[in-house]
Amino acid sequence: MADTAVPNLTKLSSNKSFEGELTKYKFKSAALGGLDAQFNLFLPKTASTGKVPVLIYLAGLTCTEDNGAQKGGFLKEAATAGIALLFPDTSPRGAGVEGENEDWDFGTGAGFYLNATNPKYSVHYNMLTHVTLELPQIIEAAGIPIDFNRQSIFGHSMGGHGALTLYLASRTKQYRSASAFSPIANPTQCPWGEKAFKGYLQGGIEEAKKAGYDATELIKQRGKDEPVHILVDYGTGDDFYKKDQLLPENFLKAARDAGHDEFQVRVRSHADYDHSYFFISTFASDHVHFHANFLKA
Repeated sequence: MADTAVPNLTKLSSNKSFEGELTKYKFKSAALGGLDAQFNLFLPKTASTGKVPVLIYLAGLTCTEDNGAQKGGFLKEAATAGIALLFPDTSPRGAGVEGENEDWDFGTGAGFYLNATNPKYSVHYNMLTHVTLELPQIIEAAGIPIDFNRQSIFGHSMGGHGALTLYLASRTKQYRSASAFSPIANPTQCPWGEKAFKGYLQGGIEEAKKAGYDATELIKQRGKDEPVHILVDYGTGDDFYKKDQLLPENFLKAARDAGHDEFQVRVRSHADYDHSYFFISTFASDHVHFHANFLKA
């Protein structure tokens, strides 16, 4: 990201919840080409006495910063554990790129948590930089009491892809743990991923593999001498799972082949659950507790 002045945050709304506070903010995003960006941030009550760790939630296709905050069922457990929750948006908004609103699974609402290299999209579609660098920078600059030395990340569907890849690709160990609900776990081998990578990246699928945008490819490179902390849940009643958009078995096999046992990579299937937030909220507490083990250590 360019070395520019840190933008000011504008508070849009605030709601008390579980003795903490959920606040929506807006700012001018340099990473997203100067567009307005919004995010939700939940601070537990314990943030009033000192910095707290943070768990970042990445939402899926067509979603915004509101879906996880309002429907995920994460706030109560996070409040109890003393963990902040950060909910970014899923793409830039209003970039004005020709065709970005033609399909529900590409363009607006479908940023795929990468940095685009296709010149058509590269000015605005830089969600990787937005999530990993820009948001922590502007939150710290605003004096909000979050300890970014204690970060973990999770997400759903496209956001599960984002959580796993941002975690596994980070050699700086930015995140202590990662988890995912119904992730697009092997995107270079499924229609959603192929569409995104061929559109956003000049080098298409091959560039995606080299750039670290496929969790199954990344876990192959992380041998057992590099411990990981990953939890994945998916439902067997998920239509997208049935259509081979998610491919969690590919990720699990690659993890086991690389020497990661069930204590490092746990992939759980749940009979008859679908792709919705009913599924996510059912297992929300499991994921917050999983991350708390590492964030509170």
